[in-house]
Amino acid sequence: MAAATPASTDRTTPASRFWADADRHLVRYGGDFTHEVIDRAAGSFVFTAEGRKILDFTSGQMSAILGHSHPAIVETVQRQVATLDHLYSGMLSRPVVDLARRLAETLPAPLEKALLLTTGAESNEAAVRMAKLVTGKHEIVSFARSWHGMTQAAASATYSTGRKGYGPSAPGNFAIPVPHAYRPDFTTRDGDLDWRRQLDFAFELIDAQSTGSLAACLVEPILSSGGIIEPPPGYFAALQHKCRERGMLLILDEAQTGLCRTGTWYAFERDGVVPDILTLSKTLGAGLPLAAVLTSAEIEQEAYDRGFLFFTTHVSDPLVAAVGNTVLDVLAEKRLDERARKLGAFLRAGLEDMATRHEVIGDIRGRGLLVGLELVVDRETKQSSDELGAQVTRRCFELGLHMNIVQLPGMGGVFRVAPPLTATEDELNLGLSILDTAIGEVSAAL
Repeated sequence: MAAATPASTDRTTPASRFWADADRHLVRYGGDFTHEVIDRAAGSFVFTAEGRKILDFTSGQMSAILGHSHPAIVETVQRQVATLDHLYSGMLSRPVVDLARRLAETLPAPLEKALLLTTGAESNEAAVRMAKLVTGKHEIVSFARSWHGMTQAAASATYSTGRKGYGPSAPGNFAIPVPHAYRPDFTTRDGDLDWRRQLDFAFELIDAQSTGSLAACLVEPILSSGGIIEPPPGYFAALQHKCRERGMLLILDEAQTGLCRTGTWYAFERDGVVPDILTLSKTLGAGLPLAAVLTSAEIEQEAYDRGFLFFTTHVSDPLVAAVGNTVLDVLAEKRLDERARKLGAFLRAGLEDMATRHEVIGDIRGRGLLVGLELVVDRETKQSSDELGAQVTRRCFELGLHMNIVQLPGMGGVFRVAPPLTATEDELNLGLSILDTAIGEVSAAL
């Protein structure tokens, strides 16, 4: 064993030791780490070890819809971890059954059966596994800019990034184009998105490639990692019809859109459709690892009869289930769906005002408190620039605002703006002011 370095000769600072340890011992799993040590978080802010206060416009990993360290969540965790935190997966507790029942009460019929898990990838994995078993088929259709997770079935249905270099994905996965009004690939004579013709063409290709084993379509109501792309009204009803024609199940992934973020409890409510299977995650745990799969009694019975297996270490864990119940309490008591609509309109108005001053703002889109801001070099050609978005992101962080930017081929830098539903108008104004300054400074230097 090497001798310890005498304290008197150790000239490194705690921060430098921290980063030396991080560089030496951490696996890098998705780009570079933000080079500041985060010490604590509260409400809409995170605080660095150096005492810097940073406004969090992404709700952590798009999850902390009640802000950081919400008092009700803190109280629930402290109480529950002291009484019942984890069980053998075949045992049930009151928080689990209560959460299953209460989730069903927030949803339209026939969604009444719940499976409680940990992450979005895991919930999508379970949903796909269930769909394959129930239909007796194996082919899965998803959007070309989708993100559903990093486990096998979820990753095989993910097309926005992460597909190259890992060998074959699960067989029978197909991508269909995203109906993107700002960058349409099928257009009407007026130049608008012709999503019906696009959808028909997409399924002509699916039918040509399918071996006759189409099991399900797994899609997000609003593509988040894909650049905050919202399919137009009517699209999901037409998509569901395509699924019905082929005996496919429709799975909606509401990891980021579920539970009030878009101004309704679930984003699919706008479209008048009810999925066969619904997956929830990020927002359900408000920052803690909790996910759910919701489906009908009929589908659940068929899966059970066929021997459905998804037995994991943390299925039906009581600690996070108790947190989920508290999340539902706060969402309902504070009417955070209404608050998301109000604050979303306030945020959008601020961004639209900003667009009158900055030509690099090409498009503003999204719903409620899930808003996309796309930066372009030229509004007419919609020419993108990865560097523009990266520079604005860096400058925002220097000024005290954490922003998340999506950069995909063929698109400009798209900011995902998703503050907590508990944010105040003053906090939104602060974020808008910093973003305005950052865009102005970067644009002037181009």
